[in-house]
Amino acid sequence: MKFSTSKTELQQAFQKLSKASPVRSTLPILGCVLVASSDEKTIFRTTDLELTIELEVPVSLEKAGSVAIPIRQLLDITNELPETRISISADDRNRVEIQTEMGTYDLMGKPADEFPATPETNQTKELSLQAKTLKNIIDTTLFAVSKDDLKPALTGVLFRFAQKNLIVVSTDGHRLVRYKEKDPGSIGFSGDIIAPRKFLSYLSTQLSAGDINISIGENYITTRMNQDTVITRTVGERFPDYESVIPKDNEKLLKADKESLLGAIRRVSIFSNRATHQVAMSLSSERCVVTTEDPETSSKAQEELPAEYNGDDLVIGYNAEYLQDVIKHIKGKTVFARFNTPISATLFNLEDNTEDNDGENLMLLMPIRLNG
Repeated sequence: MKFSTSKTELQQAFQKLSKASPVRSTLPILGCVLVASSDEKTIFRTTDLELTIELEVPVSLEKAGSVAIPIRQLLDITNELPETRISISADDRNRVEIQTEMGTYDLMGKPADEFPATPETNQTKELSLQAKTLKNIIDTTLFAVSKDDLKPALTGVLFRFAQKNLIVVSTDGHRLVRYKEKDPGSIGFSGDIIAPRKFLSYLSTQLSAGDINISIGENYITTRMNQDTVITRTVGERFPDYESVIPKDNEKLLKADKESLLGAIRRVSIFSNRATHQVAMSLSSERCVVTTEDPETSSKAQEELPAEYNGDDLVIGYNAEYLQDVIKHIKGKTVFARFNTPISATLFNLEDNTEDNDGENLMLLMPIRLNG
């Protein structure tokens, strides 16, 4: 095998491919990128057995062939090289040679047939979404996905497809996001899938303009953008009944400036307990007071800001980090939050209107019990 291409082409490809290559693995072959050149095309592929990334890379081909090459060394050398033409070749013993104007670099590859095969996806459903639509969905929901592998159903985002709409939900048991895409385009089928966090996080960095083609099989999702193919195993669990935890009787409404409230929480939380990150919001008719107190370090803080509130006086506690996450993801300039009791879930708007809390698009945050 032998081909040449530009440093930039290779660097961009390896940066993408590294996202599906595990840093540590009991299978050394997973630390490699499969390079397969034929007269038709040259493809690079990496996988961690859950996520697979395959790229078609433009090259000047001298000799077809295939080999698996350690990706970290490929990524490191392309990062260090100035813009130049790079030639990569491999012999029958999988000895790889990288040639540039600067010098020659040799390393050992592995047989291509040791590299895992592309998953059999058995696609049965096809759809197309605008890239900007999917990116907005991911950026809206991903922050609330659980990082706890002991709760596998919560480690991805639920996509609930209907014939003409799409509802997307994420939750980690503390926060929940429910978002309805009003104009997803033609879907043509119904069903639920849970897309894993790592897959969606990678897609979010790649999506810009145009359309993305999506194929949904029994256990896999395949996406195609230009010359890039990304395959992921779906989360094979049943998503919990999220509707049952969304309260229907939160009648106490707070209206506050988003940046003012967010700034107060950030500053006050500096003095909160490092384990609980506990802050309290004290609500009355024309003000919101954000406080914290940490007896362990004898520290406390308080800020007051103007706000509109139409309910009985209320004091409610939150994890400050979770509260900041929720408020950051409000798309408008105003926070609309609905409360019931100090121990029941709070509803937050996703967009800059009060009606949205009663509709499809909302965020939920569970409070924490205040000390004392």
